[in-house]
Amino acid sequence: QVQVVESGGGLVQAGGSLRLSCAASGRTLSRNNMGWFRQAPGKEREFVAAISWSLSNTYYGDSVKGRFTISRDNAKNRVYLQMNSLKPEDTAVYYCAVGRSYGLSTVPSGYNVWGQGAQVTVSS
Repeated sequence: QVQVVESGGGLVQAGGSLRLSCAASGRTLSRNNMGWFRQAPGKEREFVAAISWSLSNTYYGDSVKGRFTISRDNAKNRVYLQMNSLKPEDTAVYYCAVGRSYGLSTVPSGYNVWGQGAQVTVSS
């Protein structure tokens, strides 16, 4: 059974940067699409970014487009989320997720394995 664990969250001032990492264990994820979602208190889980298993396709939520970059290293079984120009509204718990066996998805139901989440707090 595959498991994923996020790391790299923390507190940062507005305009700063953070890099989240998602490490997988149990089996290789080189054939899975991967995604990042986030959830702020009292809000629904929101799509952030996704990357195909072949690295040929990426997709971003409108609120992070141009500021966040998703990448992966299949040899290390890791996925990353580089977050630049952070804003207070980016404050949330960020989740790494493993895609089901079909196309790149922007909704939570398109993923079947989730990490425990990493807190990102952006101060104004």
